[in-house]
Amino acid sequence: MRKFGVKLLRGLVKIVGRLPLNVHYRFAGFITWILRDVMKYRYDVVMINLARSFPEKKYHELTSIAKEFYKHLGELFVEAIWFGASDYKRLCESGIVTITNPEVFNRMIDDAPNLSMLFSHCGNWEILGGLLGYRTSTGERLHLEERQIRVVYKELHSKFSDDFFKLNRVSPLESCGTECEIESSRILRFALKNRNVKSLYIYIADQFPYVSSNYCVGTFLNQPTLAMLGSAGVAHKLGHAVIYMKMKRVQRGRYEMTFTPICDDASAVAPEDIMRKYFDLLEEEICETPHNWLWTHKRWK
Repeated sequence: MRKFGVKLLRGLVKIVGRLPLNVHYRFAGFITWILRDVMKYRYDVVMINLARSFPEKKYHELTSIAKEFYKHLGELFVEAIWFGASDYKRLCESGIVTITNPEVFNRMIDDAPNLSMLFSHCGNWEILGGLLGYRTSTGERLHLEERQIRVVYKELHSKFSDDFFKLNRVSPLESCGTECEIESSRILRFALKNRNVKSLYIYIADQFPYVSSNYCVGTFLNQPTLAMLGSAGVAHKLGHAVIYMKMKRVQRGRYEMTFTPICDDASAVAPEDIMRKYFDLLEEEICETPHNWLWTHKRWK
């Protein structure tokens, strides 16, 4: 029954998602109003997170960031629906994402046996599966094929939601015939088995760690912060190169992806140092555009 429901919802998304992106944005304001003003979805969590992260800001500044964040959340939602019905050609023609420095990515994946890319809940993480369809500022394509992409994810509590989002977030990859999504508990075993197959492993690494092997990266956004070491641990064990990916919303319907190297050989760097560098880069990104991060997440407990 669950599988039938997921297929039905995916079919609906593929139909509705064919509408132009500017049509989808007409509904974004309504979704924002429902989440922020009617449901007040996790508004207390948002304001507490913001107040603790930016103690120097006045109350009206924090509420302004919160307002922009909920607007971003509504737009993120409709973009995910649009993305679920998109192929590479449509993604490229839309110009929704521009990769600003493809040469950095290409150097690292060319020189390393495998590449681990650390991402976050900045920008729109639900459209990562379209990486090969996005424009680059130089016209240089990424040195990457569909079969090399591995999106590492944490299983959601709701089986229905988990099944749906697994399919939706890699919609352009559905026909590639490869195991493009890997549950985080399986990643080490998978990476060891496929260590001689050059791949890009994509991690969202900014969540609160729900396992016992926690590590405190020190102060992140003015708060002691625990980090998950899994992504850095796999990269360290197998000698992956590690790269940080920044995703900035520059205007409605336009994002920029920018890559920053963390290390060329993670086997020579402690996992703790990799994560410390990751959180330094993430904090810099959040401070630049505060509304661009997922403030509804209960990051500090």
